[in-house]
Amino acid sequence: MSRWRRPAAIVLVGMLVATTCVLLGRWQWHRHVVRDAEIATVERNWQAATVPIGTVLPPGGVLRPADQWRTVTLTGRYEASATVLLRGRTVDGHGVFHVLVPFIGPGGTVLVVDRGWVDVGATPDVSAPVPDPPSGTVTLSARLVLAEPSSDRSVPAGQVRSIAIADVLAATGTRVSGQAYDAVGRPVTESPSGEPLGALPDPSLDPGSHLSYAFQWWAFAAMALAGFGSAARRDWLDPQRTAPARRARSRGRDEVDEDALIDAQLAAGQVGPAAPGAPPAADQAKVTRSR
Repeated sequence: MSRWRRPAAIVLVGMLVATTCVLLGRWQWHRHVVRDAEIATVERNWQAATVPIGTVLPPGGVLRPADQWRTVTLTGRYEASATVLLRGRTVDGHGVFHVLVPFIGPGGTVLVVDRGWVDVGATPDVSAPVPDPPSGTVTLSARLVLAEPSSDRSVPAGQVRSIAIADVLAATGTRVSGQAYDAVGRPVTESPSGEPLGALPDPSLDPGSHLSYAFQWWAFAAMALAGFGSAARRDWLDPQRTAPARRARSRGRDEVDEDALIDAQLAAGQVGPAAPGAPPAADQAKVTRSR
């Protein structure tokens, strides 16, 4: 193998490891940026002035992410007979059902309102008793949140697994018709007010660990370059690679037989101690053998 091949292979492995770490760091950085934007949206819209729903969301329109958590007002009535239960949610580690009630606004528009939660009942498919929403004309102020993707998992009648507007309206049967807003409302105030349900949690403002993970991955990339580069340098400067040791010559069969014969003669006393000026005992044995 050429002298440069092993150091070059070490450097290439180091570059591959470092590149992977850099890409993972960029992925975590992107997640940090997205999360930071979500927190900024909550902080900006949470304290924003309350406006009519048409200012933020036209009938049949789709809520923009930048308008999530804005507080809007509208007047209409709850369609209590079309209440739908959202299953598969938890509060403080125990299962609950969210109570979704269509709110019929001006012109027959429909806003799906998540009024809160109730506990699971005697079985996982049954909820505890669900309080009715206020009856008659209601002035509602609610925070708008994005609807969820649809779920195709089977559920009992009158229940859904996600707050997808189409899924909720389908679960109501034919009791609700009209143009639906593609958003979900979380009540802030109701006038008149109904019996309260379990309060929905506020959005989290925890940025998570994405930023620290990004810097950790980039630190690993620098360490990989330094470590593999140092290993390649040591391999390149290794004196055993610049001057490889000579291989010892293997002994031939004749030499092995000759040594065995000399040892046998010495053991039998055929070759005595060498006199002054005489050749070594091994040479005497060779002379004896030649005679």
